[in-house]
Amino acid sequence: MGNHRFRREDADTRIGRYLCLILRHHPEKAGITLDEHGWADVEELIAGVSRRWPMDRAKLEEIVRTDGKQRYSFSADGCLIRANQGHSIPVDVGLPLTRPPELLWHGTGEKYTASIDVHGLLPQNRLYVHLSGDAETAVAVGRRHGRPVLYRVRSGRMWEDGLPFYRSVNGVWLTEAVPVRYLEKQAGAGE
Repeated sequence: MGNHRFRREDADTRIGRYLCLILRHHPEKAGITLDEHGWADVEELIAGVSRRWPMDRAKLEEIVRTDGKQRYSFSADGCLIRANQGHSIPVDVGLPLTRPPELLWHGTGEKYTASIDVHGLLPQNRLYVHLSGDAETAVAVGRRHGRPVLYRVRSGRMWEDGLPFYRSVNGVWLTEAVPVRYLEKQAGAGE
């Protein structure tokens, strides 16, 4: 019967996860390089992915179009592709400073709250902390890490205090860190 802890994923989901790995963290695994803005040549990416998974231009476009989190963008001419955010390698995706709403949200797993309550939100292995525009999305993100815990972020106050914010093309809010003084843990998110 096997171990049922892991749900069976379809091929497109596995390829999508591999694209995330390549375009956010390890382009060398597909034998490609990213430019300083995180862009990869589409034909080189297809060739690199094809060494592991069946891939052509139509398959890549389908994965990008159907990705529920809208993780990827093509350049205007369609020759380049990049991840919208979530990089652990240094890239500048060229997002302008953007004033955030007064409140944003961060969902996490219960196992991380002791550290967050002491150190605030840190980017860990990414370049930025990711924040959601609504509590429901943040709770869904938190569920991926176990029992969800929701933090309300006083982003308007952070902005007023000079801390930068960016908004990725798929609507995720990004900032370098969120100090504890701007966080409020919300009760009942995991129930």
